[in-house]
Amino acid sequence: MQKDSRIYIAGHKGLVGSAILNNLKEKGYKNLIYKTSSELDLRDSKQVYNFFENENVEYVFLAAAKVGGIVANNEFPADFIRDNILIQTNVIDAAYKYDVKKLLFLGSTCIYPKLANQPLKEEYLLTGELEPTNEPYAIAKIAGIKMCESYNRQYKTNFISAMPTNLYGPNDNFDLETSHVLPALIRKFHEAKANGNSKVELWGTGTPKREFLHTKDLSDACVFLMENYSGNDIVNVGVGQDISIAELAEKIKRIVGFEGEVVYDTSKPDGTPRKLVDVTKINKLGWRAKISLAVGLKETYGWFKDNLK
Repeated sequence: MQKDSRIYIAGHKGLVGSAILNNLKEKGYKNLIYKTSSELDLRDSKQVYNFFENENVEYVFLAAAKVGGIVANNEFPADFIRDNILIQTNVIDAAYKYDVKKLLFLGSTCIYPKLANQPLKEEYLLTGELEPTNEPYAIAKIAGIKMCESYNRQYKTNFISAMPTNLYGPNDNFDLETSHVLPALIRKFHEAKANGNSKVELWGTGTPKREFLHTKDLSDACVFLMENYSGNDIVNVGVGQDISIAELAEKIKRIVGFEGEVVYDTSKPDGTPRKLVDVTKINKLGWRAKISLAVGLKETYGWFKDNLK
């Protein structure tokens, strides 16, 4: 990419897209293109094709997606598989039809089998059953990966796929019904402290382990891959370390300053027992995560307090 290349960031208002947009701006890229969902509905193929025809896009960061935690995935499985397949199908196909030079597709580590060996290597894709609680979302993301691979094979496109681990940071979704675990914990502990509650109740046992990547690190990895990597193999993006939900809860509890008790509702699902990605490939390419969880959590909680409305 050149500093004046026409670069489209799909999903620029979201957690990942906003971080990619900021990263590109910081690196001096000047020709950045983005539209809100009300301006451009990526589920509508006609709107997408018209957009690509008119904008002369050269590079695409496909960060637009319908995302959510266990609750949202359980309650709205049809929305998750339909919306994500529509978004990525329209954008990937339009990128091919209108001669985009390169596209980066953002997947998710939920594409890997529920009981795959840890850490998760890229070659574990499609080697076992998925985690049932987010299977529709995972299948949509797998379809996006295979679509990029297939277009590369048939049409000689340059479409790459990155698989980030669990993400957090500014612009996250803190809605308790639809958010992921880390922002949900921040909000729960903050509200419990504000309301003077004596305890916070969390889903599951607290034993599942998760890896958390700050969106600033992910955005840096995405730009790095766009500049330095081409190929059909997917690339994991993570920090290479994980933490139990119970340990995460204690860290957030201390940062927020909540002094009550943490209680676990073991009747609720845990989700995948562990999700740690193998980051050997991206490390060998020359990229490593830089932001520690302690620093990232403090920053994210600060952003949450500044943007409570």
